[in-house]
Amino acid sequence: MFKYYRSLIFLSLVSFGLGLVGGDIIQLSSIAKAQSSNRAFELRTYTTNPGRLDELHARFGGHTVQLFERHGMTNIGYFSPQDSPLSENTLIYILAHDSREAAEASWAAFRADPEWQRVAEETRRNGRLVANVESVFLDGTDYSQMK
Repeated sequence: MFKYYRSLIFLSLVSFGLGLVGGDIIQLSSIAKAQSSNRAFELRTYTTNPGRLDELHARFGGHTVQLFERHGMTNIGYFSPQDSPLSENTLIYILAHDSREAAEASWAAFRADPEWQRVAEETRRNGRLVANVESVFLDGTDYSQMK
């Protein structure tokens, strides 16, 4: 069922690439940046420890999203499953990278960033927020609106 939700979210994003996602207009600059044909998309799914999802949302909204951009990652979209039990502990998001190699370099720079290290340490004071991270790299198909 989990893979079903991930597929639905990604397909919805591709189908509405220039439209509305969750009631918010995607910034056209991010979409245009994501249209380059040699880009690699990364679908990431975080499962939090019980009761920690709100803290994870706060960390992303307050710090992580901006740090991703600083390190060359393009934020495409962030999603919460609608149905339990995933709605209680899951964050799903999509990033775009110039290439798979660029993704590796961006993640290394992100993890080494002193601001990220500080934020991560602060948000882990009461234990780790995330129990599991799954990352899948994707290529846009020939018929995809996003490539």
